Amino acid sequence: MTERSNHPEGILSLQNIAMPADTNWSGDVFGGWIVSQMDLAGAIHVERFSKGRCATIAINEMTFLVPVKVGNVISCYTKILKVGNSSVQVQIEVWNSHDNSRDPVRITAGVFTFVAVDVNGKKRLISEEIRQTFAASL
Repeated sequence: MTERSNHPEGILSLQNIAMPADTNWSGDVFGGWIVSQMDLAGAIHVERFSKGRCATIAINEMTFLVPVKVGNVISCYTKILKVGNSSVQVQIEVWNSHDNSRDPVRITAGVFTFVAVDVNGKKRLISEEIRQTFAASL
């Protein structure tokens, strides 16, 4: 993960609104709900990138920095860090999207690893063309 900045890194892959059903008894949104949004955002990015299905196999380096409240709009930004033969490592940042009068606030970030899978859920190779295109973009 890169050093903390005051703006998101990567592409906007998912936005959602925190609802009352997503909260605990104190009115804060469950961390698990936020992790599930991150997982969805990463899967969207990786499935588009790898041109097929993927599955999460690991989550690393995650820290929650601020609570999320009902009505907050969260924005998940994704950035591919590494591409292997069948796996993709993605940095996922979650930001609390405020109106234009306030700066966005970083909620959490993590590094998720996905593996490309076929229609039967078996590991599949990411094409050489896709891997070379990624390597050339670095």
